[in-house]
Amino acid sequence: MKVHIKNMVSNRCKQMLKSELDKRGLHYIILGLGEVEIMETLTEDLKFRINKGLKESGLAIIEDKKAILIEKIKNTIIDLVYYSDTLLKINFSDYLSQKLNYDYTYMANIFSENQGITIEHFLLTNKIERAKELLVYDELNITEIANKLHYSSTGHLSNQFKKMTGLTPSYYKHLKLKRPSVDGNK
Repeated sequence: MKVHIKNMVSNRCKQMLKSELDKRGLHYIILGLGEVEIMETLTEDLKFRINKGLKESGLAIIEDKKAILIEKIKNTIIDLVYYSDTLLKINFSDYLSQKLNYDYTYMANIFSENQGITIEHFLLTNKIERAKELLVYDELNITEIANKLHYSSTGHLSNQFKKMTGLTPSYYKHLKLKRPSVDGNK
């Protein structure tokens, strides 16, 4: 039985889900962000108890078809931005349509109606947050970050970064590196 999970966006979320399922003695396969295949049939009572445990971690079982699609869109974007090094050879709307087997316009309309933002804005917000992380880690230069996040150029990343944060990527990196650590050491 395939079950869809809301807000499952990281490996830590997968661990929380595994823990909840293990508590119930269920056999499962984690399929990816937001999806789990449970070998047993879930009764309404068992589903309620699992959902109650998941909610403590900010997760939840979702059953509404539109909510499931929205979660799939979010998880596809998060997977692409945070966990994939694959370079897109097609534009993002075509990629999303192929990945989820839905017309992009249909997905965009449902997403906007329910989330109050466009898919593009959600993608951009996640790319900028990921760029911030990569800048602070100081392992990649701005050109490498632009490539990793599927920007056409360093200038494009810099322009979007400044538009979203008010700072250039290099200035943001400079500010974060100068900030003292919590324990007072630099």
